[in-house]
Amino acid sequence: MQLGNEYVRVVRERFQEVKGLGDKTISQLAEADIHWKLNEASNSVAVIAKHLGGNMVSRWSDFFISDGEKPDRNREQEFEDDISSKQELLTVWEKGWNTLFKALDELEGQDLLKSIYIRGERHTVLEAIERQMAHYAYHIGQIVFIGKQLRDESWESLSIPKGKSEEYLQEMLKRRQS
Repeated sequence: MQLGNEYVRVVRERFQEVKGLGDKTISQLAEADIHWKLNEASNSVAVIAKHLGGNMVSRWSDFFISDGEKPDRNREQEFEDDISSKQELLTVWEKGWNTLFKALDELEGQDLLKSIYIRGERHTVLEAIERQMAHYAYHIGQIVFIGKQLRDESWESLSIPKGKSEEYLQEMLKRRQS
């Protein structure tokens, strides 16, 4: 197996895991929750999801052909909270992720050292992937944090619940042995 192809496979899985954290958080939120923000300097889940969707469509459409900052992208507008419903949020969210996954599905290991451009700056495909992974994970972390605050005691943990580490470890070891 070629190292580059293995990297593309692994990074696709990692993007899916990061998306899954956002999906599981958004599914726990009520319609009104998607617009909550701590203060004027903060963003709501709706705004963060809209920004991620806009970024993904811009960065991953025509990946090798055009700059990742498309002329028709209006980044400033992504930070306006005008998402009308949770369903609209999910539509924007899925469009972005689908664009990313389609681009990744078309990548092969030998593409990783090719050059692409983001805002006129040259990146290898590998650098661009790592840049976007960090960016998306950062914002998904914000979404999860907001969700945990809003759901409080009714929050359903997305990882190992507090006080359950040893139980989780034993379950994983048991699975591995069977």
